[in-house]
Formats: sequence, C-alpha cells, structure tokens
Amino acid sequence: MWFRIGVIFMVDSVEIYTDGACKGNPGSGGWAAIVRCCGHEEELSGSESNTTNNRMEVLAAIKGIEVSPQGSSVTVYSDSQYLINTMTKGWKRRVNLDLWDKLDTLISVRRVNWHWVRGHDGNPGNERADKLASNQAGTSKNETFLTHIDKEGRAVMVDVGWKEETEREAVASGQVIMGKETMNLIRNGQMKKGDVLTVARIAGIMGAKRTSELIPLCHPLPLDKISVDLELDDEKNAIIIICTAKTTAKTGVEMEALTAVSVTALTIYDMCKAVDKTMQIQDIRLMKKTGGKSGDIHLI
Repeated sequence: MWFRIGVIFMVDSVEIYTDGACKGNPGSGGWAAIVRCCGHEEELSGSESNTTNNRMEVLAAIKGIEVSPQGSSVTVYSDSQYLINTMTKGWKRRVNLDLWDKLDTLISVRRVNWHWVRGHDGNPGNERADKLASNQAGTSKNETFLTHIDKEGRAVMVDVGWKEETEREAVASGQVIMGKETMNLIRNGQMKKGDVLTVARIAGIMGAKRTSELIPLCHPLPLDKISVDLELDDEKNAIIIICTAKTTAKTGVEMEALTAVSVTALTIYDMCKAVDKTMQIQDIRLMKKTGGKSGDIHLI
C-alpha cells in the first residue's frame, strides 16, 4: 500500500523521471522529479544555492525515491550519466558522499532500476523534469548565460573537475574553393611547395593536438584519435575537409575537430596561394558530436 497525502494507492510499480540544473556550477541549482504510480502523478522540485549540477541530479533521485513506498519496484529515468553510471557501472564517488549514503539507504529497501535517457530527445517525463529543475535554478531555456564569464564579468576557464570522464567524439568539416588549374596541380603533385594533401593532413593533426594553446579558455585533452580526410570535388573545384576527433575526457572535443579543419584549410591555402589568389575557405562547422550530458548532436 502507498500512503500519500491521505490517499491509499495499490502499488505495482513506480516510475520516476528526474533532472538537475545549475547556473554557474557551482551556483544556484534546481532539482525535479516526476513520480508516476497507479495512474497518479506528482511533481516534486526544489532549489539550493551554491551547489553543482551533479549534486542536483542525485538529490532529484533521492526526492523521487523518498515518496515511493518501501518494498516497491521503482524505475528511475535520468539523462545524467553521472547518476546512472555511478549506480550501474561503479563510477567512483569522490564528492556528494552525504547524498550517495542517503541514496544507498533508500534503495536498500526498494527494488530500483536505473535507466539513462538522452537529454532533450523528446521524452515527455524528462522534458518536464528538465523544465522544472531549470526554473528552480533560474536557468530556464529562455535564459542564456556564458559559462566562460564569472559573476564579475571576467573570463574564466570552466571548472570540469567534478565531471566523470566519458567517451566523446566530434566531427567537423570545411572546404577550400579554388581554380580548376590549382586543383589539377594539387592532384598531380606539381605544387612547388610539395605534396599539399599530405602536408595539410599532418598540419590538421598537429593543430588538433595544440588546440588548448591556440584557444585561450579551452581545456587540454588527451586525444585518442584525430583523423583528417580530404576529398577533391571536381564539380565545386574544392577540397572538402572532414576531421574526426575522439577522446575519453571530462569535456567535449568539438574544438579539436574544428581546429583541425581550420589548420588544414589554412595549410592548403598557404601552399597554393602563390598560384591562386582567388581561393576561399568556407563552411567550417561542427557536423556531429557524441558523449556528455547534453547528448548527441547531428548537424549533417
């Protein structure tokens, strides 16, 4: 039996959708849980000052599980890899130990299953929890704030020390438009400065490895892979550049992929500018990213 606000529900199973949000990280934070059972639903939410996003994610799960009866079967849905992987894959608990202890106590008398859902992927329960948590934290989707700026307006490197390392990948693209004769010189290896495609590939890889030295507030990342693919497009008279970067880290690898494309394009330009002053570097953009709390992005 589930005794809740003076009403008795027969319990088969409980579904809980949770989310946490934080403005500043640390900063003002919010948590939310949508609890569904026996055709009834309850919204729970709250806020804390000077907290972190991960702490809000764990607190949301605690608050949701607290209202489910002991002995019940509970399924928690969350877009937080920090929460889900800690509970299912044994991620180390370095911080928020008070909350983890409380969560362990709650699940010891319940049958709890944990499911990761992709954030902002249209799941109704997750979307509602996200909106509630964001409103509590003062970070609703209608409000934007810059993570590289502190409260005094000074430039800062974002603190990612609290994050767990996850597999991440980014793919970026761009192109260099040129004259037909220039394309033929490159294809036939007749450019005076040497093999344009080989040198450009090496330059792109080197650029990716040094991204944090070029972009002031970018974190240095250990790259697992960086590839530079070049295609000669005769219809456009263009060299199409596609760069893929992979890492296992606490933050995304988009900047490395974009830097690789940029340096590759600049190298092509430098090696060919003596014979073609009309070249244009165009359409440098992110095509895809995977990994991280924000979920996958496909712009292809």
